[in-house]
Amino acid sequence: MGAFSYKALNEAGKTVKGILEGDSERHVRSQLRAKKLKPLEVESAGAEVEKAGEESLNLSGWRQRRASRLSSRDLSIITRQLASLVRSGLPLDEALHATAKQAHKPNIKRIMLHVRTKVLEGFSLAQALGENPIAFNEMYRALVRAGESSGYLGPVLERLADYTQNSQIVQQRLKMAMIYPVVLLVVSMGVITGLMAFVVPKLVGVFAHSHHELPVLTKALVAASSFVVNYGIYVLIAIVALVISVRRMLRQEAYKRSWHALQLRLPVISELVRQINSARFAATLSLLSASGVPLLQALTIAGQVMSNRLLQESCEQVVNAVREGSSLSRAMENAGTFPPLLVQLVSSGETNGTLPQQLDNAAKDQERELDMVLGMAMGLLEPFTIVFMGASVCLIVLAILQPIFQMSSLV
Repeated sequence: MGAFSYKALNEAGKTVKGILEGDSERHVRSQLRAKKLKPLEVESAGAEVEKAGEESLNLSGWRQRRASRLSSRDLSIITRQLASLVRSGLPLDEALHATAKQAHKPNIKRIMLHVRTKVLEGFSLAQALGENPIAFNEMYRALVRAGESSGYLGPVLERLADYTQNSQIVQQRLKMAMIYPVVLLVVSMGVITGLMAFVVPKLVGVFAHSHHELPVLTKALVAASSFVVNYGIYVLIAIVALVISVRRMLRQEAYKRSWHALQLRLPVISELVRQINSARFAATLSLLSASGVPLLQALTIAGQVMSNRLLQESCEQVVNAVREGSSLSRAMENAGTFPPLLVQLVSSGETNGTLPQQLDNAAKDQERELDMVLGMAMGLLEPFTIVFMGASVCLIVLAILQPIFQMSSLV
């Protein structure tokens, strides 16, 4: 029995969508008619997922890819539910069916029912998840594969749920830290632009009939205001075009690598990037090694979760060195891009046989360091934004008041 997505008309003539299980499209259409629905479209949920996977390789089909993607929160929830059901002794296909039934979002229901269909066809859970690599990445599938092979699928899923939840918390922390300064900067730019476009021209118009020479600051303000009024829309269009062009350029490997290299040279930003990637690397490697994934495969997957291309290349050097017989701590030290504390904890874990625990400690330490770096970065950005707005408004006020003071002195 497979999962099918449908589009039908109800008795009121409104279009409704949903997911049903059936042996065939004809069976699903019969179920819809029994519910007094007129079927318009019936398509296998598996076909949609496979189509999205194929289109993702061609960088097209944005809507299909979006329908096949799971957020960190959704992935954490379904992993937690599946782990609880599997540990309670429920058969895997029934656990997948219950997880899909409890899902409120149609795309989650569609994806989980497609996974269940593949499991019923004889695929392992890891193979079934591999049918939708957009929703379940390589690390997720490797952990499930290790759990299935060791017979501890439930505990491994519990660890995976904890990992996805912690990743979501870190992402939310980064977003929340950036919201206030970004909003403040946008509001500041909006206020200054509004003053230059609407307020300054009216106030400066008072001096238009004056035969006195205007101060240099006032002339500069008049010129800037005229530029904003006459060419502001073109500047906005140019900025949007520049952003789009830069985003397209960064899709090319050479430009992306140059941008990532620049990130590692900028003050504050470089430390922030290193802390984020080091925390991801340590947490992922800890989870994989604790779940029984071979070290070389775990290192390869942990390197892929790093967002910076140069740090990924450093991780590839570590993999090659370990493959040639070097210890993990020595290989990481020779790479020169990993924090000393992380290298020291890895060395300690290798010595006393507690590498997963030491990596977990290192990940927590890196997250604490990340909080400190974020606090410092936001502490610098917020006052800078306030000072920038205050200085800009002060210059505008001075430019307007200077000619008024000159006229008063003449009178």
